Amino acid sequence: MGVSSLLKGMRKTGYYFFHPKEIITEQYPDNRATLQLSERFRGEVVMTHDENNEHACTGCTACELACPNGTIKIITKFDISPEGKKKKAIDTFIYHLELCTMCNLCIQACPTDAIKMAQNFEHSVYDRSKLTKKLNLPGSKIREGVE
Repeated sequence: MGVSSLLKGMRKTGYYFFHPKEIITEQYPDNRATLQLSERFRGEVVMTHDENNEHACTGCTACELACPNGTIKIITKFDISPEGKKKKAIDTFIYHLELCTMCNLCIQACPTDAIKMAQNFEHSVYDRSKLTKKLNLPGSKIREGVE
C-alpha cells in the first residue's frame, strides 16, 4: 500500500520534471495580480465607513466582550444631542492585530454589522506598534438611524 502510493507520487513528480513548462504551483510574490483568495478568508478586522465618514458602531462593546484574548478595546464617550440628551458613542476603536486569532467571534457578536473581516494578509512589519490599529477614522461619527 505504501509503496504503491510512493510510486504514484514519484510518477507525477517525474512527469513534471520532464515537462517544466506546465506550472503546478503558484509562486506568491509573482502572482499578486491574479491571486484569488477564498471568499471565507479571514484577514483582519476592519470597520466600514460610508462616503460621509459615518459608521454603524454604537459602542456597545459586544465585540470586545466576545473576543477571547483582548484584541479589541473600545473607548467610549458621551455626546450631547441637540435635544440635550446624553448618547453613548465611540471615541476610539483599538484593534491589536498581533493578538488576533482571526476567530470571527467579534464579527458575529456585533449587533449592527459595523465591523467585518477583510482579505488583507500582508502584515509583516519591523515595528510591532504598527500592528495596533485605530479602526474608526478621524472625525467619523455614527450613522443616523443606527441604535
